[in-house]
Amino acid sequence: MKTKLILIILVLTSTFSFAQTKVADEFFENFAYIKASELYQDAVKNGDDSVHVLTRLGDCYYNNSNSEKAAMWYKKALDKDADEVSAEHLYKYIQTQRSLGNYQEAEAWLDTFKMHQSDDSRSNSEIEDLSVYDELSSMEKVYIDVVNLDLNTEYSDFGGYEYNGRMFFASARSADGTGNKVYNWNEQPYLDIFETTVKETNGVKELGSVMAINADGINTPYHEATVAITNDGKTIYFSRDNLNKRNKLDSDRKGTTHLKIYKATLDNNNWKDIEELPFNDDNYSVYHPALSPDNKKLYFTSDKEGGLGQTDIYVVDILEDGNAYGKPMNLGASINTAGREGFPFIAKDSTMYFSSDGYVNLGLVDIFKSNILKDSNAKPENLGAPFNSGYDDFAIYIDSDTETGYFSSNRPGGKGNDDIYTFSAYECKQLVKGVVRDKDTNEPISGATVELINESGKIINNVTTNQNGEYIFEVECEKNYSLRGSKPDYEHDVQSFRTTAVNNEEQNVDLFLKNLLAVPCEIVINPIFFDFDKWNIRTDSKYDLENIVDVMRAYPDMKITIESHTDRRGTLKYNDKLSDRRANSTRDYIISRGIAAERIVSATGYGERRKLISDEEIDAMSTREEKEAAHQKNRRSHFRIVDCEEDQQN
Repeated sequence: MKTKLILIILVLTSTFSFAQTKVADEFFENFAYIKASELYQDAVKNGDDSVHVLTRLGDCYYNNSNSEKAAMWYKKALDKDADEVSAEHLYKYIQTQRSLGNYQEAEAWLDTFKMHQSDDSRSNSEIEDLSVYDELSSMEKVYIDVVNLDLNTEYSDFGGYEYNGRMFFASARSADGTGNKVYNWNEQPYLDIFETTVKETNGVKELGSVMAINADGINTPYHEATVAITNDGKTIYFSRDNLNKRNKLDSDRKGTTHLKIYKATLDNNNWKDIEELPFNDDNYSVYHPALSPDNKKLYFTSDKEGGLGQTDIYVVDILEDGNAYGKPMNLGASINTAGREGFPFIAKDSTMYFSSDGYVNLGLVDIFKSNILKDSNAKPENLGAPFNSGYDDFAIYIDSDTETGYFSSNRPGGKGNDDIYTFSAYECKQLVKGVVRDKDTNEPISGATVELINESGKIINNVTTNQNGEYIFEVECEKNYSLRGSKPDYEHDVQSFRTTAVNNEEQNVDLFLKNLLAVPCEIVINPIFFDFDKWNIRTDSKYDLENIVDVMRAYPDMKITIESHTDRRGTLKYNDKLSDRRANSTRDYIISRGIAAERIVSATGYGERRKLISDEEIDAMSTREEKEAAHQKNRRSHFRIVDCEEDQQN
């Protein structure tokens, strides 16, 4: 007999914990993680320590950014049955370990993750450091507008550089007075330097007419390209073929003409007094000048001997206000490779940009950026599309204040060999706003909490509605979100939406909360329904009964009575007993959630005596489904507040 009693207790406990888990699942699916975690922990106490419950508990804390507790529950799940834990939950556990600084633990489980998820992009080496993965994922927030400039021609146009309302660039179009020589390499005219005016309106660059650079002798019958201008606008550096005093090509012993860097001085809006820099050499090239933000250093490209690859990037100190230079230094392996590095550019924020084919890239030459000037251990980062393609992408200029600029590419779809593209970078953002209203009266509700939840179920922001019931969030484009509105004494509401790809567009989503105390002296919730001839509390009814639990917790002196009703099927005597059992089941559930028994003054069954839908109305219904729905509405419970004046609204 004792064994049988224990077995019955175990079965009942198991049934209760299973039902509790189902209720917790419903709260979890509605993003009510605090409530769900409480119910899941109740289930664990009652014997349900399944991987499902343990990982859901981990998710409740993970989605509320509590790494420590999330890690604890995920670890319990792994200890119970690691093979049953999903890869997604394993990855979340790894993330929590990184968050807590437990890198060794994270790396150990990352190996397991790789074994089971070898085809998952997250198992690649670049995301072994989870902070790198976060950085890479955050790049999805950046939107880039890229436009091929109207000034591009069928020839090579590249190296856009902007200064003081003018844009300078190199082009193979023939400039008046420089001849029409053809460069054998690509059978295009030699490059010259051109300029145009730039006017920016609402982020859109408008260019004026193109003309050869206003200078005495900068453009020659041979190559000139890639400029850099000092902050005061008085000195310009540029690349040029090695020319002798007669402006004829000069060469090394093998007959190769190399590139050199020259400078000129501005005089009455005209560049003149052209000088060759002292570290040039007839036996190797020095080109692609770029200035540091303070103009104290000059960066350039060279294929001189002793470098790390085919071409390397160097730096030299500018001394005596530009009248002398230090010894050029190779930037080393943090930038240079065995391949080709070139086209350096230093933005105002000291970020270094350059082109290379020596790192992992999309093809040929790609554009990279590096924080090497501020962090000696920094590594280059591929800018990715749309800056880079499967073709040559190079010569970037960027205004780090406005995140606009130019880059050059020979990708398909352009106008010529190399084209200049302008770009503007922005984070595509939208606003979601609305009003939280009373579900029955449509009146706005002030002081309600609205939570913004991303598509993985994580609460990412929350606000309180103003006196007009209004809320507002800034959200990302092309994302799925949910909103959860809540307030004490109200039933919560959840609404989902998806943002579009249009920047600054507004989404309007209203939330409707049901006032649980709208009727004087009664807690109004959804009807507590029962299955036919049953008195056990259904999962959906437990979900609704949690509203009763919340209200009674909020008002610790409140006492209630429970009224339970049946449909007409069965005898009056049987229905009276059935409704009593249902009232008692409802009472027992509320007590099981920690509400003192004495606060439930009575739990009374009224049988079929107080129908919401009369027998005559039911008999007149044409379908079985309609009749069953009507019977179900008659099977219900109500919750009256005792010691309450009828004319007082609680």
